Amino acid sequence: MITRRGFLRLIGSSVLSMVSLSAYAVGIEPMLLTHVKRYALTPPHWPSGLELRVVALADIHACRPWMTPERIASLVETTNALQPDLIVLLGDYVDGMRLVTADVSAPDWASALSGLRAPLGVLSILGNHDWWHDYAAQLAGAGPTVARKALESVGIPVLENDVVRLEKDGHGFWIAGLADQLAIRPSKALGRHGFKGLDDLDGTLAKVRDSEPIVLLAHEPDIFPKVPWRVSLTLSGHTHGGQVRLFGYSPVVPSDFGNRYAYGHVVENDRNLIVSGGLGFSIMPVRFGVRPEILQIDLG
Repeated sequence: MITRRGFLRLIGSSVLSMVSLSAYAVGIEPMLLTHVKRYALTPPHWPSGLELRVVALADIHACRPWMTPERIASLVETTNALQPDLIVLLGDYVDGMRLVTADVSAPDWASALSGLRAPLGVLSILGNHDWWHDYAAQLAGAGPTVARKALESVGIPVLENDVVRLEKDGHGFWIAGLADQLAIRPSKALGRHGFKGLDDLDGTLAKVRDSEPIVLLAHEPDIFPKVPWRVSLTLSGHTHGGQVRLFGYSPVVPSDFGNRYAYGHVVENDRNLIVSGGLGFSIMPVRFGVRPEILQIDLG
C-alpha cells in the first residue's frame, strides 16, 4: 500500500518528468538539434555519370522567437557548407501558428535566404501557408502572392506549374515545380466550398521537352500516387513528420494518407518520394522524435 509520502513523491516525479519532457520538446529538440538528413540513391531514369547533390529546405515558417532572420541566416550558412550543386526550397516560408511574439516580414526572411549559393542555382515552390496568410491572394483566388514576390525580388525563381532544364557534367535534367495543392481556403462569403488546389501535374510535366530525368518539387506529398513513373524523384515537405514521431509513427499528420507519406524516403512501384521533416512549426511550437532538418540528397 502506497504511503502519503510515496504518493507525493510519485506525483512530484511525474510532474518533473512532464516539465522536463515539455522543455525538451519545446526548447531543445526544435531549437538546438537541427541536423542534416542525408539520402543517397539512384532513382529510375537516372543517367550513369550524373552525380548531383541537391540540398532542400522545407517549412521554414519564419516568426519570432522560433525562426528569426538570424536563425535562417545560420541555416543558410550550414546549407552552403554542404557544397550542393543545386538548392531547392519546398515552401511555407510564412509562420504557421499564433504562438509567436512577432511576425517576420517577407522582405526579412527572403533577405536571409538570399545568401544561398549553389553552382546550378536556387529554385523554389510555395506552400499552403504562403497562400493562406496572403489575404489579397485569397480574395482574388490567384497570385502572385507576397511570398512569390519576395523570393523573386532576391533572385530566387518560383516554379508554379513550371519547369527548368539544368545541366551538369554534360547530362541534362529537369526540375518541375507544382503550384500548391491547398492554395485557396474555403470561404462561405466567397461561395467556396472546400480547398482549391492550383496544381497542374499533367500540364507541368507536358512542358518537359525530352526524355531526360525529372525531379518534381511538390509541397504536399499527397500528389505522389498520381506522379507517373516518368518522374525520377519527388521532393515534398508540409507534414513536418507530424512534429511528434515515436517508433516510426506520427499520431497526427496533415495528409489524407496518414503515415503513408508522413516522413522520409518512400518507394512505391519503383517511384521515389522523399518527405522532409522540415525546419519550423505549424499549429504548436513542439517537436519530439522528429528533429528539424536540412535535406542532403546525393543522386547518382
